[in-house]
Amino acid sequence: MSAVPSRLFARRPSWLGEFLVTERQAWIFVLKCMLAFYIAAWLSMLFQLEQPSTTMITVSIVMHPHSGMVLAKSFYRAIGTCAGSLCGVLLMAAFPQQRELFLLSLSLWVGLCAGGAVLYRNFMSYGFVLAGYTAAIVALPAINDPYTVFDSAMMRVSEVLLGIVVAGLVSDVVLPERLRQVLRRSAREHYAHFIDFARSSLGGVIPRAQMEQAHLHFVRAAVQIEDLRSSVIFEDPEARARSSRMQLLNVRYMAAATSFQSLHHLINRLQRGNHPRTAGALIKLYAPVGRALAPSPADQSKPRLLAERLAACEPTLPSLAAELREELRQDPELLLEFDSGAALLYRFVSELRDFTALEATLRETQGGFAGSVERVSFKRANDYAAPLVSVLRTFLTMVTLSVFWIKTGWPFGPNAMLLATIFSGLLATSPSPLAATANTWIGYAVGMLACYAVVFWLMPGSDGFLMLILVTAPLLALGPYLTTRNATLPGIGAGYTLGFVYILALKNPMVYSPEHFFNDAIASLFGLMMSGAAFMVIPTVIGTAWLRRRQLVQLRRQVTMAATAPLQGLVYSFESVNRDLFHQIVQFTPPDSQEQRSLLAWALAVHDSGRAVIELRHDMQHAELPPPVREAMQLAVETLGYLYDSPDRDRWQVADHAVDQAITLTTQTMPQARASCRPALAHLLQLRTALRDDESALAPYIAKVPESAHAP
Repeated sequence: MSAVPSRLFARRPSWLGEFLVTERQAWIFVLKCMLAFYIAAWLSMLFQLEQPSTTMITVSIVMHPHSGMVLAKSFYRAIGTCAGSLCGVLLMAAFPQQRELFLLSLSLWVGLCAGGAVLYRNFMSYGFVLAGYTAAIVALPAINDPYTVFDSAMMRVSEVLLGIVVAGLVSDVVLPERLRQVLRRSAREHYAHFIDFARSSLGGVIPRAQMEQAHLHFVRAAVQIEDLRSSVIFEDPEARARSSRMQLLNVRYMAAATSFQSLHHLINRLQRGNHPRTAGALIKLYAPVGRALAPSPADQSKPRLLAERLAACEPTLPSLAAELREELRQDPELLLEFDSGAALLYRFVSELRDFTALEATLRETQGGFAGSVERVSFKRANDYAAPLVSVLRTFLTMVTLSVFWIKTGWPFGPNAMLLATIFSGLLATSPSPLAATANTWIGYAVGMLACYAVVFWLMPGSDGFLMLILVTAPLLALGPYLTTRNATLPGIGAGYTLGFVYILALKNPMVYSPEHFFNDAIASLFGLMMSGAAFMVIPTVIGTAWLRRRQLVQLRRQVTMAATAPLQGLVYSFESVNRDLFHQIVQFTPPDSQEQRSLLAWALAVHDSGRAVIELRHDMQHAELPPPVREAMQLAVETLGYLYDSPDRDRWQVADHAVDQAITLTTQTMPQARASCRPALAHLLQLRTALRDDESALAPYIAKVPESAHAP
């Protein structure tokens, strides 16, 4: 292969090239949206469904540039639609003649669904939104004639499912953009970044600021890969067959990253704590690993080769460690610190070998895999304050609109309630719902104005489905196009499309009623405005400093969980929950601020101490330890959980004393039970150095440690 194409490929694309690529992707999306709109409308009329506009609204909501996202949204929309329809029928059956009780129950259901939308993330959140407003779509039109509620439910489910099928087929067949390619590219980029970072750290010492930024990158990578994987599984059978191994790969990535960070934290602490000989010995022990990660440039992108080199390197480390220990034999304290670092290095190499081997297997194997794989899952972290606030806000909004409707007898009150239901759920997860509401309201109003011109100036003079397409397509296409510009015009495109399709209200046959048009438009804008007013009265807590403080407490308490939770699968849940929780906090934290630096410090301390506690508990469970030593270790574990639960100076002293006592007892028992005590002692020493790290988040609570406390 010549060098010329490589140089051309390496050039930074011009602004014109970037613009053309972006425009091409945008207009492909517009084309697919328009095709799905009109196929859905045509089939709705062919099947004589009551409201083709419901099918078109479904298409507008579930369409996405990537087919995997469309299928994921469609899956949860189908579940939410069926659940909401069933709830609407049951509520109408329970209160057919008690309008007040019916509206109260419906308001409670919609509120609970809005809370579920905040509690769960990704497209599962969207399923809860659908379950809420589908109940309103089904039940509110039948409130004056309860006998029609079942027919209404069946019709709405049919219209929605038709829109889901059409959107999925068009997205998957017409110029599909495969999400699995995005997942594959992202996973390989994160893999390469991690290997490069581990390779470049051959010198051993990594500045703390650089380690904090690396941790931030590792966290975002783990969460991004899980988010993509959870959507890709809807795209094709191969993705589903590889899903469990992708989850395992992500878990191994997180575990290796934590061990890597703990090792370099220990080296940094030893350098600052006047133990340069021990730090230098660990750097020498790390050197073969760095060389194993540095084959020829042509082979650095081959994970199978790296896995084989790591596997070959691993058996040589104990003998090298024994040689390096001889240089430190004169000082028992240095030997203990070295053994702790060596144990961390062994763990890191083992986890990195497993990670690279699984990465190689995923790259080399096409389709499914023979045999089973360890079942793991990426657990999410949740705070119940935000969902409860959302439940209360949405419930009060719906109750207020219900009272207003009953007292005024406004014929279009249900329309206002319906729009409030939709946007109370959709905007509940936004960190800035007032701005989102304003943008959506503007887009919605402009979309309705455009639709007015179409319905009353262009459509009456046209005839046939082809003319329907010709008169509606130019203005309708603006909505999907603006959606592709969501970064600069957030909410405008979605609002425009929904406003246009909703007020277009295609029926079979079409009805032209200016009076109904304007009343419906006023009710829709009023309902959307009321949902925005609710966010002014009861503001969102998502992204606020108050919620971040609560989440930071929850993050610290992951060490308490590491100290008390059952060990089965604890490493996986600890690694994933920590990263998900940290990601939730940091995405609303000002970059390079004191708050972000403090958060990064706590995240590193939690990862370091929590993982060491879990490994120590494993040692206690599987090793034949004398009862007094086991009790001392258990006390150390409990006091560490107690410290991180609510850190202060007194709790730090208790934890430091307990860990120190456990180290003393374990060291005294070493001659009689070396095999069982040595791994546990390494983790105890790691915990002590983490406790006494004067650059960690625990630094404000560290009391002066007497010199005698350093002696084993």
